Order: sequence, then structure tokens, then C-alpha cells
Amino acid sequence: MSNSFFRFKQFIIRQDKCAMKVTTDACLFGAWLAEKVRSQESGVGSQNLKVGNVLDIGTGTGLLSLMLAQNCDANIDAIEIDDQAAAQATENEEACSFRNSIQVINADIRDHHFEKKYDVIISNPPFYENELKSVSSKKNIAHHGENLSLQDLLTAIKQNLNPGGLFFLLLPFKRDEEIRSLVYQNKMQLKQITLVRQSVHHNFFRIMIMGTITEEGYSEAEFDEISIWDEHQQYTEEFVQLLKDYYLYL
Repeated sequence: MSNSFFRFKQFIIRQDKCAMKVTTDACLFGAWLAEKVRSQESGVGSQNLKVGNVLDIGTGTGLLSLMLAQNCDANIDAIEIDDQAAAQATENEEACSFRNSIQVINADIRDHHFEKKYDVIISNPPFYENELKSVSSKKNIAHHGENLSLQDLLTAIKQNLNPGGLFFLLLPFKRDEEIRSLVYQNKMQLKQITLVRQSVHHNFFRIMIMGTITEEGYSEAEFDEISIWDEHQQYTEEFVQLLKDYYLYL
């Protein structure tokens, strides 16, 4: 997925100015969280959540915001620290049919003051904290956690999430124990953990989580897993069901 643009059924993601490109796991995460939000709104989930305002932290191309906006009637603020990425997200948002529901904010989440709280906060944060850096400073910002650590991210979520609201994160599987520990330390609660494999023959490589802020006692999160490819090199049925509203040829 390294083309200058990626065409979905209802919108196009242009990515020539953005270091963080569209990836299959990010698309899966966007579809997964949109489905979770829909189920919570409809009362299928435990929250029975009414989603009016959504915050997308580190929006990049705007992919997650656009996927959620396609299937959720909410006002979405998409914040991005990098100037060119924010401009690209704005370009992508303005070209889609549901552009009026998304506002791109070019700012640092750590010092930006929001005028409201959010019912849902979503993020595909920097992945490679403390690992070898790229020579590209933009790729460093997009992939590394020095500019926004997991603790910074959870602090921003706590400051901006409504009571009873939900947050959704996509992380490398190897940070599973770290995020669970930080969530517990921050008096937050993981409600759903979905482990992701590239295929049925691979180890887990991503973790998708749904959480909330709670003063109640700790309870175990629900676990499940999903593989992107099956043993025949075809998308799995679970993947197709999540992405069929977005991918052109599903």
C-alpha cells in the first residue's frame, strides 16, 4: 500500500505528503473500531453509548476519521502535529462526501486546549519507541514514541474523554504488557482486546484495544483474535465482514 493514493468505496486517501502510509492493519483497526462504536450506540454493547463528539489523536492522512465518519453520525476532531500530514488530512477530508463532520487541527495534543470533552477517542499512535530511527524526521514523528509516549497519550485521553466514554488504540503486540500496566496505573479499564495476526500461520503482531475510564473495581477484558489472511492466501471471513463497507473489491 505504498501508492500516492488509496481508493476506498466512499473516499480516497492521498498520502504523498504524509510519512505514515495506509496499512492493512490500520484499515482493519478503523473498521473494527467503527463496528464497536456502532454496536455500543445500538445498545448491543455494554455501554449504550451516545456518540456526539470524537477525537482522533495523530490522525496522519485522516484514515481513521474518514472510516468512522462513513458509518457514524458524529462530529470528529482530528489532531495532527505534523504540518504536511495535517494538510494532507484536510485535503482528504475536504474531498469526501461527509467532509462537514470532520475538522482537522494542526497542533500538539500535549498542549492544545479543547473546548469540549469527547465521547470516543481513537488513535493509531507512534509504534517504535526506543528503536532505531529513520533518517527522515517526519518518519521519526510518525513511527517513534519520543514525541508522544504511551503515557502522554493516556494522559491526553484522561483529560479529554467524557465519563463513560470509550477509547480505542492500535499498538504492536509486543507492547501488550506495557499498555495493560499503564492503563491500570492510570485508573483506566480495558474492555476489549483483539489480537491480530498477518495470517493463521503467523504470530500476533498487533493489538487493538477498547477501554474506558472508571472508578469501579478492576474487571477482566474480553479477548478475541483475528487473522488477515487464511491458509489459502485469501482474506479471512472475519476480515471481509469488517472491511466490506470500505474496500473496493470486497
